[in-house]
Amino acid sequence: MSRVLMIQGTGSDVGKSLIVAGLARAFVNRGLRVAPFKPQNMSNNAAVTADGGEIGRAQALQARAARLAPTVDMNPVLLKPQGVNGSQIVVRGVIAGQAKAREYQDWKPRLKPAVMESFARLKAQSDLVIVEGAGSAAEINLRANDIANMGFAREADAPVILVGDIDRGGVIAQLVGCKAVLDPQDAAMVQGFIVNKMRGDASLFDDGMRFIGARTGWRALGLVPYFDAATRLPAEDAFGLRAARGNKSNGVIIAVPLLPHIANFDDLDPLKAEPGVDLRLIPPGAPLPAEAALVILPGSKATIADLAALRANGWDIDLLAHARRGGRVFGICGGYQMLGRMICDPQRMEGDVAQAAGLGLLDIETTLTEKKTLTSVTGQAIAFDARFHGYEMHIGETSGEDCARPLLRFDSGRLDGAISRNGLVMGAYVHGLFSDDAFRAAFLRWVGAEASPLRFEDMVEETLDALAAHCEAHIDLDALLEIAR
Repeated sequence: MSRVLMIQGTGSDVGKSLIVAGLARAFVNRGLRVAPFKPQNMSNNAAVTADGGEIGRAQALQARAARLAPTVDMNPVLLKPQGVNGSQIVVRGVIAGQAKAREYQDWKPRLKPAVMESFARLKAQSDLVIVEGAGSAAEINLRANDIANMGFAREADAPVILVGDIDRGGVIAQLVGCKAVLDPQDAAMVQGFIVNKMRGDASLFDDGMRFIGARTGWRALGLVPYFDAATRLPAEDAFGLRAARGNKSNGVIIAVPLLPHIANFDDLDPLKAEPGVDLRLIPPGAPLPAEAALVILPGSKATIADLAALRANGWDIDLLAHARRGGRVFGICGGYQMLGRMICDPQRMEGDVAQAAGLGLLDIETTLTEKKTLTSVTGQAIAFDARFHGYEMHIGETSGEDCARPLLRFDSGRLDGAISRNGLVMGAYVHGLFSDDAFRAAFLRWVGAEASPLRFEDMVEETLDALAAHCEAHIDLDALLEIAR
């Protein structure tokens, strides 16, 4: 008989996504058929699914941990913030509309059937469904018609394990405070708690674990040490990017401006893992480093708004100076669109601005359209004579003289991307290029960096196995299976 277990948190970024991934791999290793599920997610870090839709990147990683192909049922409602228009609402992988925060509250009752139908399908195919909540379990101001946390748990009769983050401080208050503010019937759904991200001597928190258990009546199920290798896995939330930036003492410098609506930023993870690369994520207010060999403009969920933010930070001046010095520039998806002469939005897909002048580093123009391209692709990188695989996830059509020098040729024969006349500026719509070892090695040679023997996909698999072992060692998995129902 299929069982369900729900992992909720005391707040965002407490480690719910990674714990679900680790538990999924650990239980699969025990021989169970496991499926991840997140009723509602808010993220601009998305993935293309096997059934042609899009879901949160974290659910795609959890599917991989469970050794499954990701499907839209694993994340039936995805909210993608896009600036003044609020959030784009993706239902079962397809855009259903957009709404601001208050307007979205009226959507939730209409979305509940889709959530429950997706959940039922996964449950019918699995021995165990591990559900991830969203944000904080204690957001009582959003409790009405909730489909993400306790509202779903009650509807699905899913026992809840609550995760708190000791690394940010105040974990005792986090967990005891949740019990204090939750409706008694909601609180009764919680069957245990986990304290995550412990650093140092774990025995120093023995009294803390006992106190939380005594004050809440919840079962202590694990004190989990900080998992340092988490940086090798795709991050769910963009606000963690600033903390992730760092300067290596050597390596070719690649600079990436942190745009407000940065999307699919896990494109950068393979470069960050390269020992010969000093990947610098540049926060607002800081200049692009003059010594950078390459500047990457990443994907964006609100291209025109991010182009304006780029100019407001003076990064356009830094970028043009970089190009004049012979520096290389690479644009991915929205970043590729920004490199052109003009971006037109005649249907106001992104807001009130009908068109915006681009950076002019590529002789191309883009028109944003309602049709969204979502597909996995393979082919040949013409400029680098290397194979690639990746995926497209974009709105907009791009044309212009520099498109006569395409970067990519798909196996279907379709072309993508553009290269400047001097060969130093290029871009394309395809995400995930740097995860391909062959493409990344050729790309780094173009930048002037030495590629390592890194096999990126193998590293991700090894990290998921290590995460599963970490969960096995520090969480009572037998108790979790007893609690699941």
